[in-house]
Amino acid sequence: MKPADTQPGAISPEIVAEHGLDPAEYERIVDILGREPNLVELGIFSVMWSEHCSY
Repeated sequence: MKPADTQPGAISPEIVAEHGLDPAEYERIVDILGREPNLVELGIFSVMWSEHCSY
């Protein structure tokens, strides 16, 4: 199995916006993880922090 891509800078501001997150939310994710998220992790935060899942 190939390891997940965790290269710094792999997540662009455009990808963050496509996931419905603003820059402050992205920085909070980085603070929580202690590193930049990979694409799968970003997707998980995006879904869990969506309005639909907030109830």
